[in-house]
Amino acid sequence: MCRHLAYLGPAVTLREAIIDPPYGLYRQAWAPRMMRNSGTMNVDGFGAGWYPDDDPIPARYRHAGPIWADPSFADLTRVTRSGALLAAVRDATAGTEPSVSACSPFGADHWLFSHNGALVGWPGTAAGLAATLSPLELLELDARVDSALLWALTLNRLRSGATPDEALAAVIGLLDVAQLSGRFNFLLTDGQMIAATAAGHSLWYRHTSGTAGGSLTVASEPTDDDPGWTEVPDRSLLAATTTNVAVRPLEVPAEVTADTAERVRCASFPHGMAAAFPHEAEASDTPNFPHEAAASDTPNGRNPGR
Repeated sequence: MCRHLAYLGPAVTLREAIIDPPYGLYRQAWAPRMMRNSGTMNVDGFGAGWYPDDDPIPARYRHAGPIWADPSFADLTRVTRSGALLAAVRDATAGTEPSVSACSPFGADHWLFSHNGALVGWPGTAAGLAATLSPLELLELDARVDSALLWALTLNRLRSGATPDEALAAVIGLLDVAQLSGRFNFLLTDGQMIAATAAGHSLWYRHTSGTAGGSLTVASEPTDDDPGWTEVPDRSLLAATTTNVAVRPLEVPAEVTADTAERVRCASFPHGMAAAFPHEAEASDTPNFPHEAAASDTPNGRNPGR
């Protein structure tokens, strides 16, 4: 089900944010503490994105193996500093793509995004969601994975003018009214603010102030035993900067209409394509037609009797 973390504040090394904490994201790859019966390890990949000084476009490093098995990443984190980052470790959903392109964080424009959870019934239940996107948006999906589709839905709303928290709320609202099940903890940043949802899984934040400026960490679970962590209630939306944290209940936005939800439901195949089109599944189990087999056995596929 993955674990993720985002940080805003005075510049730190990636190692300080990801590897050094006693229960940090690095350790959560093999010893997470709050998985809620959704797995025991997060070893199917990892990634980190960070914002360089004076550059609004983040850099990303992703890998399809366990985070501890990549010595290059450990070396990179030692020398890379940033005041804004997002990182994740992956526990892959069954049936999804295993490649590095399926690992969070996903990114486009000046955004970084991560999904902690899973869409139940993937990929059949995703068909209706995909139908709300344009062909170009579907062709540009990073990978065949539920998280990439949910990111595309979020990005669609961001590019339509929604604020980060509005975009996340709209996607959760669409999932709700379409009655799609799963765990949908999203994490989104533009390097200036963090938006997140608690929808089926654990979410915490720590907000501090100091002479060097305030800092904000939002994470699937606390990275240490500091008492400053606050748990975000389930079914909540968080929107925060280094100076302010706002948490409110997740509600279905007015823009998500019943008609939209019905279109999503009608275009989905919750029991899979084979159940939706049994005659096609049966046809796929039959051998080729005899004339096709005969043609394939002749030079250039031609029938010598003609």
